[in-house]
Amino acid sequence: MLVEVKVPPLPESVSEGTLMTWHKKPGDQVAVDDPLIDLETDKIVLEVVAVDAGVLKEIRQPDGAVVGEGELLAIIDTEAASDQAAPAAASASTEAPEPSATPPALSPAVRKLIADNQLDPANISGTGKDGRIIKEDVLKYMEQGADTATAESKPPAAAPAETPVNSQGRQEQRVPMTRIRQRIAERLLQAQQQSAILTTFNEVDMQPVMQMREKYKSLFEQQHDTRLGFMSFFVRASIEALKKFPLVNASIDGNDIVYHGYYDIGVAVSSPRGLVVPIIRDADLMSFADIESKIRTLGSQAQENKLSVEALTGGTFTITNGGIFGSMLSTPILNPPQSAILGMHNIVERPVVVDGEIVVRPIMYLALSYDHRIVDGREAVSFLVAIKEALEDPARMLLQL
Repeated sequence: MLVEVKVPPLPESVSEGTLMTWHKKPGDQVAVDDPLIDLETDKIVLEVVAVDAGVLKEIRQPDGAVVGEGELLAIIDTEAASDQAAPAAASASTEAPEPSATPPALSPAVRKLIADNQLDPANISGTGKDGRIIKEDVLKYMEQGADTATAESKPPAAAPAETPVNSQGRQEQRVPMTRIRQRIAERLLQAQQQSAILTTFNEVDMQPVMQMREKYKSLFEQQHDTRLGFMSFFVRASIEALKKFPLVNASIDGNDIVYHGYYDIGVAVSSPRGLVVPIIRDADLMSFADIESKIRTLGSQAQENKLSVEALTGGTFTITNGGIFGSMLSTPILNPPQSAILGMHNIVERPVVVDGEIVVRPIMYLALSYDHRIVDGREAVSFLVAIKEALEDPARMLLQL
């Protein structure tokens, strides 16, 4: 029987996607749920799997094709599988069965990294769930130079392709933008054109937070099985400030201002496909441990391109941390339709005056970009001061002062 493989249902507001690289070729045996190809949309990467066991008889759409929901991608011949499987089964019945284990499927990001670097996944130890190979495993394997031991057994690498040059004979390469990069570009341009963006700055003495974190981090990890980072402090401080200044948590819809009675905080994280902003929903109802655990789960899913559409949809306020890349100061751009975004930066020891004396303290510069159509300068400045005060006296967050 011939079974059709079609483009699966696409997320809301997504009309089409781009096929990446086929993992199987015509004539290959496939099992149910075997990954066939990855479909890149402007939000997430969807995995198209085999809907039945058999032989991949025909591929209807090539790599790089733009396809819509329900479009025919390939055909699987289930009867061919049965014909080929019968002799193998008969022969296997006369021999003692040997134990076998199917390695966990690789995520699209890991497959791409392995393919780009011509690695053998069989040589890589997986530390993910059920022994799954994650991106960090591949990077660690590459850093250790583990492939050098088997280099002699590998076929000689193909000669490098000629470097593209332009009409003036100078090196130049043109590659299409990924769908997510196109979407990021569209949203950034939209934010600049449709919002009146201003940015206000302040600085925060991180010593109280760092001292509290150092004092309790071991006990916190033992008790909650998650590491105590800085982001939970910033999420909690932002929520307390949002409660005091609800306009910063609101959005514009036509000629209306929509006040949100909930606090869905977006935390920007980097992924192999670019910057994504997964949402911590109802963050005001979560403990520090819940927030830390959720952030780590979302970060891991982002690295493996496993974030769902729901995880990337919505949000009332966003936090982005350029400090992990060494940024001293920046002006973050709004994430529409939100009215504000908080920018964190690196922590640097600086001389400051405390009680009339010059002392050295770990200082972080904060930036709040906001939509001046809805948030006035006084509210924006006061909001950022509220975050500063909460971080410089963390007990305020616990007492909700």
